[in-house]
Amino acid sequence: MSPGDHGTKAVPSYLAAEAETTPLPKITVPVAAPPASSSKGLGDLPMRVVYRVIAVAAGVVVVLGAGATVVLLNRGAPATTTAAPRHSAAAPASSAPASSAPGAAAPVAGAVATPGLSPLSSTGASATPSAAVSALASPVASADAVDPALAAALKDPRLPALPKDGRRLRRLPGRAAAAHGLIKDRRSGVALPRFTKTWALAKPAPFASRQLLPKAKGASYRGMLVSCPVPIPEQKTLRDTAFLAARWTLNHHPSGATITWTASQPIKAGERQGWLLGYTVHYTLKGKKRVSAAALALVDVPEMKPAVVFVTIPDSQKKRWHDINKVMSSVKAL
Repeated sequence: MSPGDHGTKAVPSYLAAEAETTPLPKITVPVAAPPASSSKGLGDLPMRVVYRVIAVAAGVVVVLGAGATVVLLNRGAPATTTAAPRHSAAAPASSAPASSAPGAAAPVAGAVATPGLSPLSSTGASATPSAAVSALASPVASADAVDPALAAALKDPRLPALPKDGRRLRRLPGRAAAAHGLIKDRRSGVALPRFTKTWALAKPAPFASRQLLPKAKGASYRGMLVSCPVPIPEQKTLRDTAFLAARWTLNHHPSGATITWTASQPIKAGERQGWLLGYTVHYTLKGKKRVSAAALALVDVPEMKPAVVFVTIPDSQKKRWHDINKVMSSVKAL
């Protein structure tokens, strides 16, 4: 008999005890696949499937909740808000919202909303001064237009465009006439030379002051020096106002006169700023072409309209042309 082969004999008790403690082999029962048609309820599904469905559903709820929270938190952020529609500068201030957040700055009247940027704040900080200035300047820049009077002067064929700034008045021939002090034109707020002997004081109207040269033999036109508050619409710059004033002086020259420029420069009239224009006036008298040398100084006067000092001398009196240099170098604001 081979070892372990006991045949039909009784098994010893020590072997039987060991046999009772030997683990039984694991028996796996195959699970049948569910039918193709899903007609079973949730209770018929395996628990592991149910747990997975619940876990996925919970994850979706968490993601949606987080997204909703981000949207709600970012509703007030300037970078994500929709820009308010652009209003014109003429819109009344009452069109602003009636209420605002406590402690928020009041909106600036007339400010134009910039797309993508809150007019009152930036990302977590108040708007910078430069941004505020730009917002206030935008309507002004967009509404900027040339004054009708200046536009007409720019199209006037009698006046060419001004020369490059800094073109200085040249020294004119002759010697300056004797002068005694200054004429203080308080109506205009300016002082100018008071010439003696050669020039004579004349009735000022319609100007504030006026000096005249004597009539030249055979000439109907003579030299004139006047001052007055600028009689034309004041422009945004002294240069443009002076240009418009030079056009006005053609009313005091023979009909059909035209201008060519000889100077365009800023000047200092005492403590005030000014602008000087020098020019030659061309015209025809009795069939002959004639010219006059002319210049004007426009002076900025405190709390008043700018003052104009204008002098013109025809070629029949060209010995007095240097008086123009004397006048332009002596003008001062009072």
